[in-house]
Amino acid sequence: MAFVTRFAPSPTGPLHLGHACSAILAHDMARAAGGRFLLRMEDTDLERSKPEYEAQILDDLTWLGLSWDGPVHRQSEHIDSYNARLEPLAARGLLYPCSCTRSDIRAALAAPQEGVAFTVYPGTCRGRGMDSRRPGDALRLDLAAALRVVGSPGFTETGPAHQGLHRIDPALALREIGDVVLSRKGEDIVAYFLASAFDDADQGISHVIRGEDLFAFTPVQVILQRLFGLPTPIYHHHRLIRDDQGKRLAKRDDARALAKYRAEGATPADIRRMVGL
Repeated sequence: MAFVTRFAPSPTGPLHLGHACSAILAHDMARAAGGRFLLRMEDTDLERSKPEYEAQILDDLTWLGLSWDGPVHRQSEHIDSYNARLEPLAARGLLYPCSCTRSDIRAALAAPQEGVAFTVYPGTCRGRGMDSRRPGDALRLDLAAALRVVGSPGFTETGPAHQGLHRIDPALALREIGDVVLSRKGEDIVAYFLASAFDDADQGISHVIRGEDLFAFTPVQVILQRLFGLPTPIYHHHRLIRDDQGKRLAKRDDARALAKYRAEGATPADIRRMVGL
């Protein structure tokens, strides 16, 4: 199997050290295997994604000495395609429209969902038919129905914290993931994990290399892959780069932006050393 991986940032802010770790690791693993390293812009958030951030990302990656194979793939150019590919799920009764707002959902929850990646939806609109969909409605996956189709699919993880074969527990998935939103009508928004599942298959991605904070999103991506008959890549979730207080770096941490280190005279070798590579 050819080794094909990708770096897939969202152009909603500058790259920081955590991004550098993901990009360098994916690039180096692909080159060591004689494979391909692709660059994808996960810019489905049309309001927050900015061309100036994308330009900065490209400049930072080039400065780091990374090269990618083929043109940059931009998800914003494929939103209509992603939405069209949801039609088979709707026809199978696996989707339903949802008019709840975020505040509606929060009010309906009995308790905060601490320690999980998803706000688990209480099912307020479950049971609505697709013919009741109105402008502005979201489309949700009926997870219980989906799990009856796919069962307990598995995926292979090679990262340091979760190595091995993982089987998705349907009961746990219902409790910790719930009926996720896949798209929102009228706003040209599709979910990260949906667009990513399609793109990984379309681009022939064999290995997904990303931060450990995204491990919790893997089960829903694997479920979607099985529903659409897509291959499941091998996953590698690397350790996170944290600040001095042990907090995960995020885009709001401009003090950790690569542009700042560059301006202060850091070299690409300095960045590699700072992220443990």
